[in-house]
Amino acid sequence: MADPSVANSASGVAKIVTHPGGAHKDDLLACGVLAAMYRCPIERREPTPAEVTDPAVAIVDIGGVHEAAQNAFDHHHFPREHPPTCALSLVLQSLGLYDDALLFCDWLEPAEWFDSRGPNKTAEWLGVPRRAVSRLGSPIDGTLLRRFASQPSHRPGEVVYDFLALVGQDLVDYLRDVRQGIAAVEQASERWAVRVDGDELEVVFLPRSSGLLDDPSASVARYVRASEREVATAAMVYPDRRGSGYGITRYEDDPRLDFSRVEAEPDVHFAHKSGFMCKTSATAPARLQELVRLGFCGGGPDD
Repeated sequence: MADPSVANSASGVAKIVTHPGGAHKDDLLACGVLAAMYRCPIERREPTPAEVTDPAVAIVDIGGVHEAAQNAFDHHHFPREHPPTCALSLVLQSLGLYDDALLFCDWLEPAEWFDSRGPNKTAEWLGVPRRAVSRLGSPIDGTLLRRFASQPSHRPGEVVYDFLALVGQDLVDYLRDVRQGIAAVEQASERWAVRVDGDELEVVFLPRSSGLLDDPSASVARYVRASEREVATAAMVYPDRRGSGYGITRYEDDPRLDFSRVEAEPDVHFAHKSGFMCKTSATAPARLQELVRLGFCGGGPDD
């Protein structure tokens, strides 16, 4: 079998070097993204001065340099007042994926805070008790971090390396798919102003003729977030993946809507008991808007 470092040298990165000792989420995920891209070995040790300036060696979370052009991704030299940043942030920035990651990966900003400010400041920023941060930990995280830290190097074909590369690939694919989905919704969607009882509900409608996305409800929600219309948007209407009709969902649990109120309608075949969504065989825009009106409760299900 060919040496992967030789095989990948022509693609720009022949080796990934990160710090020895304990591993953290940011260097683990940064290495995972780079491993997915270059399939080159990961070495956990101090880099040489020559390696820090060599673009064929990706330096992650160590080295005292941030220079994307030479694949150097360390944040520890940033001044204290620098916005919370981690090694993964820098790798995603170099790929042009950081802004979408910050917007659509809710775990990223807490990871940045935790790595650059520590658990106490992170808990304070989140507005939760200190122990709440550790309560969100997972045995999956702990095992992967320990296994990654337990070896001085990792190579393609090994369990830990290949799992890391899968995580990195899924993250990159997700962020690229997110942007494609947003673009598709932006091009095809309509905004309705549905009036009911003196109120006006802004509804985003994605017609079935636009082509069925893998997850149309998620794509519409991301489009709303990206378009900065979160406060105004009350509901989303999108193609039902399991039928020929549509799903209707209140956006961010808008308290003015309760779709359990429409469960008796003849063209509604499912309405969630909590009221956040329903599924209908209706396809005519006028009828879909009427179902939104019928779901209007003026305040919230518990009022």
